[in-house]
Amino acid sequence: MTVTRLDDVRLAALAEDLADLLTDTVDGGASVGFLAPLDRAEAVAWWRGRAAAVAAGQLAVWVAREEGRVTGTVGLALPDKPNSGHRAELVKLMVGRGARGRGLGRTLLTVAEEAAAAAGITLLHLDTETDSPAEHLYRSAGWTPVGTIPDYAANPAGALRPTTLYFKRIGAATAGG
Repeated sequence: MTVTRLDDVRLAALAEDLADLLTDTVDGGASVGFLAPLDRAEAVAWWRGRAAAVAAGQLAVWVAREEGRVTGTVGLALPDKPNSGHRAELVKLMVGRGARGRGLGRTLLTVAEEAAAAAGITLLHLDTETDSPAEHLYRSAGWTPVGTIPDYAANPAGALRPTTLYFKRIGAATAGG
């Protein structure tokens, strides 16, 4: 398995494979911002639309591949305000259903955290569906829950679900305590 950071050109070139991962993730019930059934053409267009943000330095995207097949992805949404250059949001951590249970989610999370620290980011944040399998990953990786918002987003079936907000201090922020 390899994990690679994508530039805008490579992201656009892999949009079809990433769309397959996204539709598989949504079909599997993960709440990543889309309703099921997710049209593949819509998923391809969504990924192609991310290329401009990658080119502008507002989004970093990594892809995991095994035997040439995309098995996972993670992103960091980078801030565009002068007072928030120290933080980033972890977004769209997805592992294909056939690749789950082998540590890929943890690997992708670690890659994003290490890249953020190397870029001088000292604070990461994310939101995830409350009581989802992702919560175990984030808690076991040292992320701190800070609160829950009821009826925050619809899951793939369309039911409103709560979300839990998390943060993690990384890099220089963890050195002194």
